[in-house]
Amino acid sequence: MESALDDELRRHTRDGMQIHYLINGLNGGGAAFPIPDLVAHMRGRGHQVRVLALQPQDRRSCAWLDRAGIEWQVLGRRDRDWFGAARALHAELDRDRPDLIWTSLTGATVYGQVMGATQRIPVVSWQHNAFLRPGNRRLLQLTRSLTDFWVADSQSVVDFSVRTLGLEPSRVMRWPIFRARDDAKQARTWTAGTSLRIGSLGRLHPNKRYDQLIEAVAAFSARAPALAARVEFVVGGSGEEFQRLTAQVRARGLEGRVNFVGFVDDTEAFLAGLDGYIQTSHHEGMCIAAHEAMQAGLPVICTAVGELQYSVEPGRSGWLVPIDDVDATATAIAALAANPQAAAQMGRYGRERLLERFGAAAFRRAGDAVLSRAEALVAQRAQ
Repeated sequence: MESALDDELRRHTRDGMQIHYLINGLNGGGAAFPIPDLVAHMRGRGHQVRVLALQPQDRRSCAWLDRAGIEWQVLGRRDRDWFGAARALHAELDRDRPDLIWTSLTGATVYGQVMGATQRIPVVSWQHNAFLRPGNRRLLQLTRSLTDFWVADSQSVVDFSVRTLGLEPSRVMRWPIFRARDDAKQARTWTAGTSLRIGSLGRLHPNKRYDQLIEAVAAFSARAPALAARVEFVVGGSGEEFQRLTAQVRARGLEGRVNFVGFVDDTEAFLAGLDGYIQTSHHEGMCIAAHEAMQAGLPVICTAVGELQYSVEPGRSGWLVPIDDVDATATAIAALAANPQAAAQMGRYGRERLLERFGAAAFRRAGDAVLSRAEALVAQRAQ
């Protein structure tokens, strides 16, 4: 005999859930970047999704959402309009009550948790990073029970969430937010006698440690000036550190050798013009940019943080270096530059392994498991 829960689950699977996807803001990159792929998968299972942002931020992800046909709304009138965003969110939930609130990033998670508890709406929350500032960590430790279950964007974040937030393993699922594509543009083939381009993508923020990258380039240039003379470093991204970083480049005499080119909308084209990729971050979760680089067939130099410590095989697909280790980073740069053909072979191997671990089938399997649990949660609450 079928239960009422079975009936509700069948109804929500057939008719679809109404999901409000709540995020801090609409910055270009970071947690907003994978939303089109995530929403496409949710829609594929019959669900309707609206994206609600607490604040506008730089709005660079709006174009991606528009191209994907995703409805979005900014709640706060300006950045850091937290009270205005709270009032607008409350009004929006009254006007258009969803079956599920799905949150992304700490601020949105706390807002969603409180609104979900007061309005009796189930809440699912992303955890995107294997690092939290002390205040955010304590806050989520206090509110963790208000989320019905958590979704980590990589295995490293699963481990971090259990260890640091004190989540029960049974309440954390994994859905890697990067979906590797086998048709992505591939990196150029280096030609002997031409310059070598090593690049990076990321917000110009202290976490990315671009100051350490500049110091590593300076050390590499001092050790091997002839080799360094044919290597160019290019960083795509915008942010608060621009003036300080460009001043550091001038102080180290690296003008024309290290270039900050601003925000990059077409990341595939940017990566296809490189011969290597470098990520010097203090902390990461999935780190989509570095995984996109591997998707393009690039050898990768990166710090052993977040999912990168599992995705990069030292000596086979790239180099792992300690955080803030200028000497080790300079040594890895020299190794890549000294033998570009061998480095390119590393990039090809890294791409093959990436497609196995994070290809469309893996993305779909993980997403289906998470959404099946969300559907069951909503059906149970609807009884």
